Amino acid sequence: MRLDAASAGRLAALALACVGREFPNQPGHVMQRAGELDRPRSLHPAFFGCFDWHSAVHGHWLLAHLLRRFPGLPQAGAIRTALDSALSAANLQVEAEYLRRHPEFERPYGWAWALKLAQERGNLQPLEGVIVQAYKQWLPRQTYPVRSGTHTNTAFGLAFALDHAHPELKPLLIQRALDYFGNDRDYPAAWEPGGNDFFSPCLIEADLMRRVLPDFRGWFDAFLPELPASLLEPARVSDRNDGQLAHLDGLNLSRAWCYFSLARALPDRPLLRKAGERHLETGLAQLASGSYAGEHWLATFAAYALACAGD
Repeated sequence: MRLDAASAGRLAALALACVGREFPNQPGHVMQRAGELDRPRSLHPAFFGCFDWHSAVHGHWLLAHLLRRFPGLPQAGAIRTALDSALSAANLQVEAEYLRRHPEFERPYGWAWALKLAQERGNLQPLEGVIVQAYKQWLPRQTYPVRSGTHTNTAFGLAFALDHAHPELKPLLIQRALDYFGNDRDYPAAWEPGGNDFFSPCLIEADLMRRVLPDFRGWFDAFLPELPASLLEPARVSDRNDGQLAHLDGLNLSRAWCYFSLARALPDRPLLRKAGERHLETGLAQLASGSYAGEHWLATFAAYALACAGD
C-alpha cells in the first residue's frame, strides 16, 4: 500500500474526470433575491466541478499534490493545464468575492481544503486571505465545537488550518483547540460510526490534538482509554450509489490517515498502525466503484491517507 507512479496515475485520472465536469452539481448557494441563481461555472469559475465546491477544491489539491510528487506522470500536461486554467488570478478573485458575500459558505470543510490547496500550490490569493480572515471572524463566535462526522466538523477545520500555519491565525487555532477539546475525557467511541460519517469524530479530534499538545500521550489516554471494535473494524457500505451511505468509504480512508498520524505520535502502539493499514486497504478497494457518488471525491482521501502512511 504505497503511492507510486502507477497508482498516482490512477488517482489523477479520477480527478481529471471530475474537476471540469459541471453536472451533476450540488451548489450550496443561498439566494438573496430572485434571479440570482446561475450555473455553477458562473458562480464558481475555479471550483465548479466534482459535484460540489469543496470536492472541486480538494480535487485540485489532489492534482497539485500528485504533480509535485510525480512530475513525470503521463497526465502531467493535462494536470498543469487544468490547474492553470482553474486557478487563474481572475477566477480566484471571483471565488474570493463570493466568499466575502457569503461568509458562512463551506465553513469549515471547504475552507480547510482551500488552505490545504494553498499550502500545496504555494499561492491561492486573494481567496486564501479571505479564508484566513473568515476563520478569524468565526472562531471567537463559535462557543461550542461541532462534533459531527461530516462537513461541519470543527476539529478537521482547525487541523488543516494549523497545517497551513498562517502566523496571524495559528495562535487562535491553538487556543480554540484547547478551549473546545483540551478537557475531553472518556469519549464514547463505541457509538461510532454514524450512518453517513466520512470522519470519525473522535479520531479526527485526536489527530488535531496531536498537533497542539506537548503531552499528547496523557491527553489521548484519558480521551480514548480503549479502542472498541467498532473503531478498529472498517465500516461497511451497503449501497455505493447512495451519496450519504457512500460517505462510509471515505470514513475508512480518513480513519486510516488518523491512525497513521497517531501511530507516529505514539510509536509504541502498533495497534494504531495496524488499524490504519486495514482501513486503508478497505478504502482503496472502492475508489473506482463506477458510481459518481464516490468517484468525485474518494481519490483525494486515498491520496492523503497514503501520504500519512508514509507510502
